[in-house]
Amino acid sequence: MPHSDPNLPAETQEERLRRENESLRRQLLDLQERHSESAHAGPPAKLWRPSALTIWCLFLAVAILMIMAFLGGYVPLTKRQSLIRAESQQQDEALPRMQVIQVGRSTRSSEMEFPGNIQAVTEAPVLARASGYIKRRVVDIGDRVQAGQLLAEIEAPELDDQVRQATAAAQQARAALDQAQANYDQGKSDMEFARVTADRWRTLSKQGIVSRQDDDQYQTQYRSRVAALAALEKAIAVQRSNIAAADANLASLKEMQSYRVVKAPFGGVITLRNVDVGALVNSGSTLLFRIAQTGTVRTYVNVPQANAGSVRVGQPARLRVSNLPGRIFAGKVDRTANALDPTSRTLLVEVHVANPEGLLLPGMYAQVDLSSARSNPPLLIPSDALIVGADGTQVALLRPDHTIHLQKVEIGRDYGDRLEILSGLREDDTIIPNPGDTVREHMRIDPVATEERVK
Repeated sequence: MPHSDPNLPAETQEERLRRENESLRRQLLDLQERHSESAHAGPPAKLWRPSALTIWCLFLAVAILMIMAFLGGYVPLTKRQSLIRAESQQQDEALPRMQVIQVGRSTRSSEMEFPGNIQAVTEAPVLARASGYIKRRVVDIGDRVQAGQLLAEIEAPELDDQVRQATAAAQQARAALDQAQANYDQGKSDMEFARVTADRWRTLSKQGIVSRQDDDQYQTQYRSRVAALAALEKAIAVQRSNIAAADANLASLKEMQSYRVVKAPFGGVITLRNVDVGALVNSGSTLLFRIAQTGTVRTYVNVPQANAGSVRVGQPARLRVSNLPGRIFAGKVDRTANALDPTSRTLLVEVHVANPEGLLLPGMYAQVDLSSARSNPPLLIPSDALIVGADGTQVALLRPDHTIHLQKVEIGRDYGDRLEILSGLREDDTIIPNPGDTVREHMRIDPVATEERVK
């Protein structure tokens, strides 16, 4: 009888027993067939019948085979199930293994990069100060001009007529002054003659040679001449005022006449040309050109409230634009608004950048780096370590006894993959970088430390 292997599965032992039973059945059938053939071939003979002992032996053998097959399949199965239950129980009782990491500080350099808008450091519109028609234009957009350079010329015949009229009025005022001066000289002579006559008649009146009435008449004539002379002095003052007014009007018109020649107020680039030859322009309302000084450009940056305290005047800055990859332009903070915008809660910062090559154009979008050295850099944790729930923002802090404490923290800046911690943790604290949903308070774990530190 073949021995069964206890390591084989139970199904294999049962199949082997079936095959052995089937083999015994075929052997019995073969014996019966041979006995039947021998009976047909010769004289009748006595049929063979197994004895009771043989039947009991066969039954005992089958029973032993079945018992051995049962023991060979059930016992190993029971052992395997016991082993699986033991391993499962051991796994349930074993501490969960979790990766932990130490909390580190950020770099000494504060990483502050914000979007900014580039503008010219000086930009001004050039308006027409004289009404008329554009006689000629000598510059166009993109031209670089110097201070005082001719830009355009306006033809204004009405203004020329006004200048000539004002010149004639000034000459008339001077002639009137000369006439008033002559009248004054004549009045002064008449007054002197009246004084001498009055003195003579007063002497004669005292001697009784002439009557007092005649003396009073000459005295009155003298006083009249004195009053007329004073009036002539006032007339001279009036004529002088008229001359001053005429001269002022003439100077104003000549000044307006000089505005027919449009000149650049400062050196820069023509960024806008709004008129052409023959166009009608009105004084004070028609925009002719726009000039921008781009040797130095200024960039306006809106710094959030959380970083406003880190920006100071004179702080170095670096500027990058997308259309010039790899180029970094150095600048500095020239001024700040010293107040936050109540709408956006941001601080307006003006950064000046030298632009000798003219690569930075007004209106460009730029990234401004305002990084500076920090004496007390903040703590950093991975963004995946943050647990946000009904109790607020927390992290899974590992205690020395390998138990977990859900520590509340205050979040600062968000760098995407890292978070600044303002309070709640200390440097070198150990936390779980990715706690998941299974972490709970006072849970004991088997920590797996990593040498990496958050930076």
